[in-house]
Formats: sequence, structure tokens, C-alpha cells
Amino acid sequence: MFLLSFFLLIAPATCAAAQAPAPEAKEGLRLLYSGDADAAITEFRKLQQHEPQSPAGFLLEANARWWKIYCAACDIKWNLIDAFERKKMPGDDEYFALCDKAIALAESQIKKSDTAEMEFFAGMGYALKARLHGLRYEKMPTARAGKSARDHFARAQQLDPSFADALTGLGLYNYYVDTLSTFVKVIRFMLFLPGGSKKEGVKQLEQAMQRGVYSPVEARVYLARNLRNYDQQYERAAQLLAPLVEQFPSNPVFRLLLGDMYAKLGRKEKSAAQSNAARTLTIADPACAARVQHVAQTALTSPRLAGPQ
Repeated sequence: MFLLSFFLLIAPATCAAAQAPAPEAKEGLRLLYSGDADAAITEFRKLQQHEPQSPAGFLLEANARWWKIYCAACDIKWNLIDAFERKKMPGDDEYFALCDKAIALAESQIKKSDTAEMEFFAGMGYALKARLHGLRYEKMPTARAGKSARDHFARAQQLDPSFADALTGLGLYNYYVDTLSTFVKVIRFMLFLPGGSKKEGVKQLEQAMQRGVYSPVEARVYLARNLRNYDQQYERAAQLLAPLVEQFPSNPVFRLLLGDMYAKLGRKEKSAAQSNAARTLTIADPACAARVQHVAQTALTSPRLAGPQ
């Protein structure tokens, strides 16, 4: 599953030079990161109604749906808490339709006037498609959509180097391409995907955390996951996640991931505290709630998540 991680992790954003996010976007993101994706979707649909020609509301709704999917797919595997793989589900078509809608709106505006913002929005539509293909372990569709996403992000940076949030996508691409298995490197060769640098990817993600408009939270989450999954930098990963748990204490996914980091560090009491906190949260989404209960309880009772003593 980690072979396709770049395409699973990118989240929608906008550029620092763009207009300030609409009130519905700000409130929706607050609700989303607080763990209430359904309430966030309500806000993003208001944005769609107020700005029907903008891709933003459709991309944000797709991202909110992604977090619902991610939570419901979370499990413990390979000594990690994460979302690894799941089969096709009926709601997937609606998710892809939102992505396609956003791509069409962005590319229509690009034809009229090519801007960094619209290039970015188009890239995000493809990236959002790619990560669900990746979760369904559809390798070639994931790679094709990921290539299109990367091309749009690169164009956004070419048009406006100050476009900070595009660095989330480019940073994840650079990080993961530098950690690919031999099999996925073959796919990269077949699709003429550019190479990458893990060091450059980390730098870009750190910049997105500091200067991004919409993407700092997700850049932080997925940089932490990268450092845990590939570099075993558990201390740094925990330092990245802890502020998010403090800021958004009702988000069960953030708590489960931080608890996993603490487990790797042998801090069992802190790990257990995060798992216990996650399972006592009120979660509106029933699929997410059931999965959080399962993962938290397993983490509390299984020695497999323990790190160095």
C-alpha cells in the first residue's frame, strides 16, 4: 500500500497569493479537522452554491469525503495504524464525480486565462482521484492521475513561485518517488514520471506547513506519517502531530496516529491515553465511529504496536 502513498495523501489547498478563503471554506475546514466531516460538507456545499463556477467547494467536499473514507478504512497492519486498502464502495462514484467536476471547472478557466490558482485546483482534482484509486490498490489509474496532478502543480509553481500550497503536492511527490519500490519504479518509467528527492520533499512540506493557506494541517499530518513509515523518525513525527491533537482534540484520527507514534517511542502511558481519548469521542459518522472503536481497543490490548522499551 505504501508504494502508492503519494497519491493517497495530498489534500486540497489554495495559494498564498490567491483571494482569502471564503467563510464557508474556513468554517468547513475547522469542522473537518475537528472530526466532523459531515458538518464540513454542509459548509462546502454552501460554497458550491455561492460560487458555482469555482472548483474550490467541490474539491473541499471531495477532501472531506476522503477523511470519512480514511477513518472507516483505518486498521492495524505491519505494526502501524493507518488506512491500507479497501474494496470499491457504492459512494466512490460520487467522490470521483466531485473530482471530475472540479477538474472540468478549473481546466475550463485555464483555457481562458492560465493562472497558478486554476492549475493548482486542476492538480488537486487529479490528486484526489489518485488517492482513492490508490486505496483501492488500482496501480495504473493511480499513477496516471498522479502524473496529471504533478504536472499541474509544477505549472502552478512555474506561474507563481510564491504559490505555497502547491508545495504540499510537489513535496509529497518528491518524497515518495525517492522511496518507491522496484515495481513502482517500473510504472514510473512507463509513464515518464519525473524523479524526486526525499530531502527536497521534506523541505517543501515544511514550507507548506509554514506558508500554506489551506494545506498546513495536512502537510503536517502526512509529513509525520512519512517520517514514521519510511524513516522511523518517531520523535519528530510525534512533535509534528502533538500540536494538531491540542488544536483539534475531537479528531479521532489525529489521536490514533499520535498514539501510534508514542507506542513506537515506548511511551505506553501516553499511547494508551490517546487511544482511550479516541474511543470516548462522539463521532457522527457511524462507519468511522465503529472503526475508531476497533482500532483503539486493539491498540490498547495488542503488544504489536509497542516500540523500543
